[in-house]
Amino acid sequence: MKVLVTGVRGQLGYDVVNELEKRGHTAVGVDVQEMDITDALTVRRVITETCPDGVIHCAAYTAVDAAEDNVELCRQVNAVGTENVAAVCKDLGCKLMYISTDYVFNGQGTRPWEPDDEREPLNVYGQTKYEGELAVEQLEKYFIVRIAWVFGVNGKNFIKTMLNLGRTRDSLTVVDDQIGSPTYTYDLARLLVDMIETEKYGRYHATNEGLCTWYEFACEIFKQAGIQVKVTPVASDQYPAKAKRPMNSRMDKSKLTANGFRPLPPWQDALRRYLEAVG
Repeated sequence: MKVLVTGVRGQLGYDVVNELEKRGHTAVGVDVQEMDITDALTVRRVITETCPDGVIHCAAYTAVDAAEDNVELCRQVNAVGTENVAAVCKDLGCKLMYISTDYVFNGQGTRPWEPDDEREPLNVYGQTKYEGELAVEQLEKYFIVRIAWVFGVNGKNFIKTMLNLGRTRDSLTVVDDQIGSPTYTYDLARLLVDMIETEKYGRYHATNEGLCTWYEFACEIFKQAGIQVKVTPVASDQYPAKAKRPMNSRMDKSKLTANGFRPLPPWQDALRRYLEAVG
């Protein structure tokens, strides 16, 4: 199977290419240098020349706060860029897997979000990812996989930020009223390849098992890393950010097991393996 992966220099794209190659598939990884997804002609040329069986579309504008000031750029990448990719996949009849986000929901309540729940984004990033979903849903052979709280070896993430702060400070404050599931791109990549090897299309949610707040996540990071630092929980309103964040990022993943896919391991185990990987 030949699969084109966008956003190969990001956390997830990097691991997806490795997982595809490990299984003997042909992986063609591209990033903005090889295929600027906002350029429809370039997208058509690169995907058509590659002639893949499937595309795993990881490329995105993910700077959530910066998106509030760069609405058009964010929309060009997340919505228009995805439309460009989807249009070529539709013409070629190849599978498209679009990596989306819990930010397409309004983040209220305590019930886990189900794949077919109504979408009501809170911020520019979430809105443009929702628009990307709508473009992908014009195809017959599509997967929409919503992920959350992602960390990987390749790129910036919450764990790296905490480790850096923990080595330079005696105390930290971390928000304790947003709940979700930390998700390791290494584990996620395995699941995504499992999925694209099938024809079990539709919307899915995929995160590591278990829930925590950012405060609880930070405490576990320092515990596993053996770093002594005082962590104080605070409310989101004491930590002002430009973009509104969802308080509830619980994701219902029962559709994965219902379709025969293996769930991801608990996030604490994923964190342990990640810390070993980054040394």
